[in-house]
Amino acid sequence: MSEKDRHVVPNPDGGWDVKKPGANRSSGRYDTQREATGRAREITNNTGGETVVHGRDGRIRDKDTSPRGHDPHCRRTGAR
Repeated sequence: MSEKDRHVVPNPDGGWDVKKPGANRSSGRYDTQREATGRAREITNNTGGETVVHGRDGRIRDKDTSPRGHDPHCRRTGAR
């Protein structure tokens, strides 16, 4: 887990949060998972890192490495 990663997690009071790993507070709260995922991807596209989307049950639903990050298994970034 990198400081550059962003997690999209359900907020107990409703909506979705974008959080850094280990952070107590979220960097943003959104009404929909789609909005939160879009914001998390904007951040990781600027800084590198991975967007990790969790479901309502807390389990990981999706991961996406930004083009600035390096994922050897991804065709976009693996051929550097």
